[in-house]
Amino acid sequence: MQDVSTLVAQAREGRPRAVARLISLVEGASPQLREVMAALAPLAGKAYVVGLTGSPGVGKSTSTSALVTAYRKQGKRVGVLAVDPSSPFSGGALLGDRVRMSEHASDPGVYIRSMATRGHLGGLAWAAPQAIRVLDAAGCDVILVETVGVGQSEVEIASQADTSVVLLAPGMGDGIQAAKAGILEIGDVYVVNKADRDGADATARELNHMLGLGEARGPGDWRPPIVKTVASRGEGMDEVVEALEKHRAWMEERGVLAERRTARAAREVETIAVTALRERIGDLHGDRRLGALAERIVSGELDPYRAADELVAGLTEG
Repeated sequence: MQDVSTLVAQAREGRPRAVARLISLVEGASPQLREVMAALAPLAGKAYVVGLTGSPGVGKSTSTSALVTAYRKQGKRVGVLAVDPSSPFSGGALLGDRVRMSEHASDPGVYIRSMATRGHLGGLAWAAPQAIRVLDAAGCDVILVETVGVGQSEVEIASQADTSVVLLAPGMGDGIQAAKAGILEIGDVYVVNKADRDGADATARELNHMLGLGEARGPGDWRPPIVKTVASRGEGMDEVVEALEKHRAWMEERGVLAERRTARAAREVETIAVTALRERIGDLHGDRRLGALAERIVSGELDPYRAADELVAGLTEG
C-alpha cells in the first residue's frame, strides 16, 4: 500500500514519478482509488482540457507535440494523455507516440502518459476522466488528450474535453468520413493538417461547406474556425492556440464551460455507479435469486422488466 497523501504532495510539486504512480493506481482500479480521488478533489478543476481526435494518419501525435511546444512558449505546464488501443505493456503505437513527443521528455514542465483503451469503445480509456483529474491536481495548466483513431466512436472525446479539436488531412477522404462519423457535431476547432500537400484548400472549403449545412447558429453562437497547419514544422500552431483560447473565453463568458464540466462530472458519477451495480449483478451469476427470477419468467409468472425491477430493488436494499 502506498501513502496517498505523500504521493499527492509530491505530484503537486511536479514530481513525474508520483504522478505516474497515481495514474497507475487509477488504471489498475486500486483499492486505494477512493482515497486518491478524495485527496485530489479539492485540488482539481483549474486545468483546461483539450481533446484531439481524427482519423488515423492525420497527424494527431505530431500535432499534439507541436501544441505542447506552443503552450510551453507561453510558460504553461502541459499534461498529455495519449490513448492507444493496445496493451500498455506491448508497445505498438505507444512507441510511435513516445518517439514523436520525445523532444519534450526532458522538460519538467511536460508530463506525457500513454494509456490503453483496454477494449473500451469511444476512443478513450475508461480511466481517462480520473487520469485527467490527476494531471489537473498536479498543476498542469493545459491537458491535451489525444484519442485513438477509431472512426465513428471518436465522438466520446467531446464528453471529456472542454474544447474538442478535430484534425483532418488532404487527400484522405476525411471530409466525407467526418460527416459519417458525426464528428462535425462535436468539433469546436477544426484543423486541416499537412496543409503543404495538394488539396488542402479544397479540404478546408469542403469542411467549411459541411459546417454551413449543419445546425443553424444564432448571433453570438460559436462558429468553429478552420485552421490550416503543417504540424511537423510547427506551422499554424500559434493560430490553433489562439483559436482554442478564443473558444475558452467564449465558453467562460456564457457559462458554457461550467455547464460542460458539470455534465462531465455527472457522467463520471453515473459510470462509477453503473459499473458498481454491474459488478454486483455479476456476483449473482449462479445465485439462487437470479435463478428463481429466471424460472418465474419461463413459467410466465413474470416478464423480464418486472424481474429486472425486483433484482435492482434487491441489490439496492442489500
